[in-house]
Amino acid sequence: MRGVSSDTPAPEPLVRVSHRPAAELAPEGQHRMPDDVRLAVVTLDSPHNRNALSRRLVAELLTALDEADRDPSVRAVLLRATGKVFCSGADLSEAVEGGMEQGARGMVDMQRAVLAMETPVVAAVQGPVRAGGIGLVGACDVAIASRAATFALTEVRLGLAPAVISLVLLHRMTPRGAQRTFLDGEVFDGDAAAAYGLVTESVGADELDAAADRVCAALLVGSAQGQRETKLLLNREVLADLDARREEVAATSARLFGSEEAREAMGAFLRRKG
Repeated sequence: MRGVSSDTPAPEPLVRVSHRPAAELAPEGQHRMPDDVRLAVVTLDSPHNRNALSRRLVAELLTALDEADRDPSVRAVLLRATGKVFCSGADLSEAVEGGMEQGARGMVDMQRAVLAMETPVVAAVQGPVRAGGIGLVGACDVAIASRAATFALTEVRLGLAPAVISLVLLHRMTPRGAQRTFLDGEVFDGDAAAAYGLVTESVGADELDAAADRVCAALLVGSAQGQRETKLLLNREVLADLDARREEVAATSARLFGSEEAREAMGAFLRRKG
């Protein structure tokens, strides 16, 4: 019996992966880079919804990160995004239609995957980041942001709280920076993000690619064992906190997303955006 073929094309991936050899990133005057080492470039590619963290995008991102971490030739991961927006946060259309319990757990898993990887992850933030996307940036080992990039923890304005991403951000940001940005939901720029400890460094928009390449080049010449053990030291406390409070924050997030106040606010937001 012949199989039934389908004329339906496979959906375009929402996360794309490419690789760059170490030699391509060698700064001028630096000694020869290792021949057997390369950089994995993981790109969020869902510009139609501003790279929102839909269930499918998160699943594809988890797969891409796992494959990079298992590849012995990959010694660093560069996380980027296509379009003008780096990441708009949770996919509110999914939250309105079907609740957020599964999505909240997926965002916990996403942050944990970045933190627990043996391979260092560098974020190059070219544009706006909102809500859950800030948790992804915070989980990265190094984050370089354009000064023109903007950030906002908008949950408080939608009847929500940054419950899931607080597990990472409270270990990264200064206490006063977290207090202000969590509570007021105001937009802040790349320089403020660096001052608050959310990102490692802010640079001019035309300097972002070069700055990210410099960081990645330095990581590519490091010892795999040294980086693995150092990441364990650096992230031990945040991982322990995340594992201990995973169910609590996922339940809190799901409860708030399902509340009448939040559903009305999200519906109004989606109507304005549409």
